[in-house]
Amino acid sequence: MTAPWWKGAVVYHVYVRSFFDSDGDGHGDLKGVLAKLDYIESLGVDAVWLSPIHPSPNRDWGYDISDYEGVHPDYGTLGDLEALVAAAHARGLKVMLDEVLAHTSDEHPWFADSRDGGADGEKADWYVWADPAEDGTAPNNWLSVFGGPAWAYQPARRQHYHHKFLRQQPKLNWRQPNAQEAALKVLDFWLAKGIDGFRLDVAGTFLHDDALTDNPAVPPAERTRHHWSHASEMQRHLHDSNLPQNIPLLDVIRRRVDAHNGDGQGERFVFGEFSEEEERCGAYCTPQDGLHSAYTFVLLHARKLAAQVFREHYETLGRFPGHWPCISLCNHDIARTASRFGGGEDVARLMLALLLSLKGTTLLYQGEELGLPEARSLTREEIRDPVGDLYWPISKGRDGSRTPMPWTEDPNLGFSTAKPWLPAAPEHAGLSAASQDADPVSTLAFSRAMIALRKATPALTTGEIEMITTPEPVLAFIRYEGATRIACVFNMSAAPAIFGDERLAGGEILTPSTGEATLDGAALHLGPHAARFLRLA
Repeated sequence: MTAPWWKGAVVYHVYVRSFFDSDGDGHGDLKGVLAKLDYIESLGVDAVWLSPIHPSPNRDWGYDISDYEGVHPDYGTLGDLEALVAAAHARGLKVMLDEVLAHTSDEHPWFADSRDGGADGEKADWYVWADPAEDGTAPNNWLSVFGGPAWAYQPARRQHYHHKFLRQQPKLNWRQPNAQEAALKVLDFWLAKGIDGFRLDVAGTFLHDDALTDNPAVPPAERTRHHWSHASEMQRHLHDSNLPQNIPLLDVIRRRVDAHNGDGQGERFVFGEFSEEEERCGAYCTPQDGLHSAYTFVLLHARKLAAQVFREHYETLGRFPGHWPCISLCNHDIARTASRFGGGEDVARLMLALLLSLKGTTLLYQGEELGLPEARSLTREEIRDPVGDLYWPISKGRDGSRTPMPWTEDPNLGFSTAKPWLPAAPEHAGLSAASQDADPVSTLAFSRAMIALRKATPALTTGEIEMITTPEPVLAFIRYEGATRIACVFNMSAAPAIFGDERLAGGEILTPSTGEATLDGAALHLGPHAARFLRLA
């Protein structure tokens, strides 16, 4: 049976506001994505995932939606989206939307009705409301990801409403049948417009403990610098997210999406973001239940070039043999890969080679194919992210990976003719798409070659994975399908390393590769940050 298109696909993640500005207002837009569709196609990717495009007050830059069936004016019109989808489909590219259905903006009409309609109103229980504690404080100890209690008092109802993130992002009550159906109809609406699938934001937070049980504290001995700088991490989020009851709910979402597969527009794909409880995440996505796929933050939070991190991640996923993962090393919430792992172009290529050879559906964030470093030069006055606003200077927030895409070496790096909403990063000078496109040995050229190798090799696309136990700093695994076996070997350090395995003898070294390496019988001698792929005899 033919595998679904998304299994092993490379999905290119476009942060629309920072991709390309077509109309000179400083903000990227849908016509800008359309203008760069040839570039996206040239990468060899299979799909485009667009960051949220709906109307929003932008308290959290689109992740606080006030109208699920519209397009934010900064990005254009519904007609612009339809034109983009048609052009992408003509090129064989799928288009996916980022949908935020666990919460809405506090400016959404649903919330206004819930807040102002009273306890007997039509939408009274469409959101998570609770009475204050006896002393007038919050109903329980749950903490918001963005700081402080995860509850906001609303005098109109003499109650608190729950918000796992900003107070302007009230949590939708997915246990309320009418609210749930309204959210599911959002998916119906966009699938009918030709959208090929969705990334579900914070998919582990749809349900909460109805009894509002306090979350347990992280023991003081286990607290790290990260816990102290992000107060919500001071407790284990066992009762406000990732409940086991989420699994049947995610199954409802998947079946709603699957119901559109017979409409002549091809098979749809829905995957989720899960930031906590990695092991439970594997249970969210099996062949029969839950979503089609998911990713966690284990690899996204990794900051050391350690083979063990990747082996342990796949050991965890291996406990759920039916689970097909999404694999991501960077996105709009996380610092750029090259900077996070403390290197330059050599580390960027090493991690691209790794990302594109691991088992799963690859999520490739814009600019990673160029090997961009984090934009660390942003000043306090320039940041726009609420996380940076809350935690400066311990954390500058997420804007360092959200700066404009560098297209040329022109002013604003070719992103816009106006002042960009975030400054074009001086760190990206000399790394533009145009300058790399003209260089046959650039990181961009390497990315294209790696994607081509992946697509031409079923073992790397849909094959299984066998992790090999090796001493640090070598990471090695075999991808296999049928009689084809591909050994994937990486030196995760700046010093030479040797990997020996009798299966390597007589192996055919494939291209592309990065770094220096020589095969001597069954021993592979690896230079710093080298990666090699061998078709085994």
